Amino acid sequence: MRKTETMTIGEKLAITNRAFELLHAGDKEGFDRTIRSVPMPPYLAQAAKDTIGVDFLIDGGWNLSEANAEFGDGWLVR
Repeated sequence: MRKTETMTIGEKLAITNRAFELLHAGDKEGFDRTIRSVPMPPYLAQAAKDTIGVDFLIDGGWNLSEANAEFGDGWLVR
């Protein structure tokens, strides 16, 4: 997927289901990696930035593509 493309609800649901399959199979690392590939909604990304901090988002490897599209590149460090 190119950075400019957005995931459909169906794609997000399929990835989330796969993540929970991994979790139920005992693969916590696989779950974490997979669930973080689903774009975080912009309002949650902003709330996490404001309450938990930028490092949580950067170090956590969260997919922030939707927040970047809504708030503009560089919003995380402003």
